[in-house]
Amino acid sequence: MGVMSVTSETIFNYPPEIIYDFVSNPENWGRTYGGSAGLPEGQKLILPLKVGDVWIEEVALPNNTYHPKWVLDIADRGHKFAFRQINNIAAGVDGSGGVPGYCWITYTFTKAGVGLTLFTRNLTCELDKGVNVPEDLWLAMSRPSGIDKYHDKIKGLLDEEMGKHKILSI
Repeated sequence: MGVMSVTSETIFNYPPEIIYDFVSNPENWGRTYGGSAGLPEGQKLILPLKVGDVWIEEVALPNNTYHPKWVLDIADRGHKFAFRQINNIAAGVDGSGGVPGYCWITYTFTKAGVGLTLFTRNLTCELDKGVNVPEDLWLAMSRPSGIDKYHDKIKGLLDEEMGKHKILSI
């Protein structure tokens, strides 16, 4: 079994519940994560998501488009939000194609002082030996700099929507 895991952490000048509400809404993913096109047109979610809810994300990369189907496993507002892919990794819009494997994304929110939150995002994928994910998707998933850019986008959008705040360096 091959395992790939990538994690990034950032301290935000917002309480955990504000960050949780923003990042746990898949409609924001296309605005924040490089490669994510958010939800396919016509898909409506009832927020806040509840454990067991299922949705499809569209990942639009320059040469390929993928459609991971996610199920929510943990929804503990302000503490933890965790979901896993339930179709093949790199599946097409109709659910066909891709490769078998496991993929989890976990967000954790830790109070780091008055009004500060340490936000951690982890993506872990497991694949059988010799199984390959398409190169474009693998790069989009595995670069820590991609998560760092995601955190920067979250900060920018929260600052626009909530007022100006400064991220502290850790």
